[in-house]
Amino acid sequence: MYRTPFDLNSIYETYKVLVYNIALHYMQNIEDAEEVTQDVFIKIHQSIDKFKDKSSLKTWIYRIAINQSLDFIKRKKSQKNFFVFGIKSDNEFEVLNSTSFEHPGILMENKEDAKILFEAIDALPEKQKTVFILTKVDGLSNPETAEIMELSISAVESLVFRAKNSLKEKLTNKFKEYNKKK
Repeated sequence: MYRTPFDLNSIYETYKVLVYNIALHYMQNIEDAEEVTQDVFIKIHQSIDKFKDKSSLKTWIYRIAINQSLDFIKRKKSQKNFFVFGIKSDNEFEVLNSTSFEHPGILMENKEDAKILFEAIDALPEKQKTVFILTKVDGLSNPETAEIMELSISAVESLVFRAKNSLKEKLTNKFKEYNKKK
């Protein structure tokens, strides 16, 4: 039997915070982020023997965490649509508003502003969202982000530019609406 040269406990201890933070950026909900984190480490355990040294272990784990996060969001959206369109919910409002904002790093007084920001980030197209999270939230460099996403550096720069412009537009409109209500 082939034994992997990797110590899975060591991998978990080294990368658990990184994976959880990635999941939390995508999920914006503690329980969902914990579930995705668990899914990521199950996936790592199942596929560690397939890891190739074409990239660093950290880059490989980032990719798995991003993909698991995006898959989780897709599953959750399809379940939400399934319930809304007729099978389960007695309360459509409850189903449509079931995603909650629970990022623990946000102070209470900034929670409403942070919720608006994270909703705007969440509404970005998938690649723009991922690039924005990696570069602006996680603080990775464009070359690191390019390696993780398997894109060119110029593609990453373009996606960051488009994400920032889109966020600027969304947030400007959102805060205009917000100020009209006051």
